Amino acid sequence: MAKSSKLINDPDHLIEDLIAGMLSAHPGHLRVEGRTGRAIVAVNGPRDGKVGIVIGGGSGHEPAFAGYVGRGLADAAPLGNIFASPSPPQIADAGFAADGGAGVLFLYGNYTGDVMNFAMAEEILTDAGIPARSFLVTDDVASAPPERASERRGIAGDFFVFKIAGAAADLGLPFDAVEEAARRANAATRTMGVALSACAMPQTGTPNFHIPEGEMEIGMGIHGEPGIERVPAARADAVANRLLEPLLAELDLTAGDRVAVLVNGLGSTMLLELYLLHRRVAETLGSRDIAIHHSWVGEYCTSLDMGGASVTLMRLDDDLVTWLDHPCDTPALRVGAADKPTEMVRRARSGSAVASRPDAVDRVTLKTEGPVTPDLFRGMMQAAAQMMFAERDALSALDGAIGDGDHGITMEIGWKAVLAALDSADPDATISELCQQIADAFLEAVGASAGPLYATGFARAGEAVSDRLNLDAGALTAWLEGMAAGIETRGGARPGDKTMVDAWRPAADRAAQILADGGDAVACLRAAADAAAAGAEATKAMQSARGRSKTLGARSVGHVDPGARSAALLIAAWATAL
Repeated sequence: MAKSSKLINDPDHLIEDLIAGMLSAHPGHLRVEGRTGRAIVAVNGPRDGKVGIVIGGGSGHEPAFAGYVGRGLADAAPLGNIFASPSPPQIADAGFAADGGAGVLFLYGNYTGDVMNFAMAEEILTDAGIPARSFLVTDDVASAPPERASERRGIAGDFFVFKIAGAAADLGLPFDAVEEAARRANAATRTMGVALSACAMPQTGTPNFHIPEGEMEIGMGIHGEPGIERVPAARADAVANRLLEPLLAELDLTAGDRVAVLVNGLGSTMLLELYLLHRRVAETLGSRDIAIHHSWVGEYCTSLDMGGASVTLMRLDDDLVTWLDHPCDTPALRVGAADKPTEMVRRARSGSAVASRPDAVDRVTLKTEGPVTPDLFRGMMQAAAQMMFAERDALSALDGAIGDGDHGITMEIGWKAVLAALDSADPDATISELCQQIADAFLEAVGASAGPLYATGFARAGEAVSDRLNLDAGALTAWLEGMAAGIETRGGARPGDKTMVDAWRPAADRAAQILADGGDAVACLRAAADAAAAGAEATKAMQSARGRSKTLGARSVGHVDPGARSAALLIAAWATAL
C-alpha cells in the first residue's frame, strides 16, 4: 500500500508543533495554560460567574477541537495525540483554566478512551472543590440503532452541541441549564457520513484501511472506523439522498420545521463536492417545506486526509435558534458580532492535576526473596518497550481493520514515556515505586483508552507487591493479577468482549495455576505468556462488545483485537527477559 507524504517535522513532537502553529496564527484568540502544555484556552473566554465549557478529543480533526475555543463558545480544549483522547492531567489543566466558580462542563464525543480519561479528570477537579460533569455527544446514526442511541459515537454533530452549550454558558445560564441546553441540542442533532478514501497517520504515512476503486463506505467514523456497509460509489445526489434518509426519519421532520445544516468535509474532499451535496440537501428539504435557518459548508470536523463527507441536521426550536445565533468569536467559527473584549478580572486559580505520592517506604522491612530484583524489573520493562517499538506498524495495521489504526503508535508513545520515567527514577526505587512512575507516564503521555487502562493496571500491580523488594513466584503472580484486575476495573470489560482483557485475564489465571502446582517465577511467567498469546488469538473469532469496534457487529469477527495482541507481546517480552 502506497505511503502518503506529510508536511511534518519530528513525529515525537507533532502535537507540540501543532499547538505552536495555532498559537502563532491566532494570538488574539488562544493561549496555553497548565503544566502539561496541552490545554488551549480562550484569551477572552473564561470569566468569573460563568459555567466553564471544555471541549476536547484527539488531534487530527482540525479545526476541531481547539478551533472552537474563543469568546461565546468553548473556554478551553485539551489536545490529545492523533485520534487519541487527551490524558486526565491535560483535561484537568483545561478544566482549571475554564473554572469561573459556576462549574465546568466537559463536552466530547462518545468514545471509550475519552469517557475514561474525562471521568478521571472530573475526579481531579471534584477533589479540588470544582463541580465538574461530562456530556457525551451521540449524533452518529450509523453507529447504533435508535433504541441504543446512548451508545452512538459523536462525530460532526459536535459542532452544533458545542455551539449551543457555549452560547448558553456565555449568556450566564446556571450549570444545570447549560447542561440541559447541550442535551436538547444533542437530542435534535443527527449525522451520517461516507468515506471515499482512507486517512493516513502522519507518523507512518500508511493508510488505515483500503477502499477499493469504485466503492465507498457508508457510516465511516471520524477516526477511520469501518462503517455499516460498503457499496458501489455513486453520484453526489445519490450520496446525499443516502445520508439524508435516516436523518429525516429519526428527526421526524415535517412541513414547517426549521433546521440547521452542516455539510462537512473529512479532510481531502473539495469544496466543490461539498456544495454539490448541499445543493441536493437543500432541494430535498425544500420539497418537504422544511426551512433551512442557516447552513455551514466546509471542513469543521475532519479525519486527517480522509476523502468523504458527512451531513448533519439539527431540528430547531426557538431556544436553539437563539443559542445558535448567539455571537461567538473563535479561530474556526465566528457568528454575529461578539462583545468587544475587555480585560476581565478573574479570581486566583488553584489546583493541580498532579496527584500526591505516598511517603517513601522503609526498605529494611521489605521482603527480599525471589529472582526479580528492581534492576531486573527495569530490564523487563525496557524489553517490553523495544517489543512495542518493533511491532508498532503491525499493531496499527491490526487496529486499522476494526478501529482507528493508531494502537501501535499509542503503545509506542506510552513506552517511550515509560523509558523516560525509568531513566529519571531513583536508582534505588522499588518495583512498587517504579510501577507508580510507569502508571504516571502512561496516564500523562497516552490518553486514548490504553492510558487509563495501563495506568490503573500498573498502579494496582505495584500496590500488590508494595511489601517486596524482590519478587518470587507468588509475588510475580500477584503482580500479574494486579495488572489484570486493574485493567478490568478501569475499563469494565470481561473475557469474551474482544479487548485486551482477553489476554490479561487468562495470563493471570494461568500463572496462578502454575504457582499452585509448585512452579517457579520463570515457569509462571512463561505460562502467562502462552495463555495471553492463546487468548489474543481467540479474539479473532469474537464479535466485539466494547470500544470503537463494537459498532461493527459481525464485521469485527475474523480480526485479532490489537489490544489483546499487544498485551500478549508485552508478557512475552517480560518472560524472555526473565
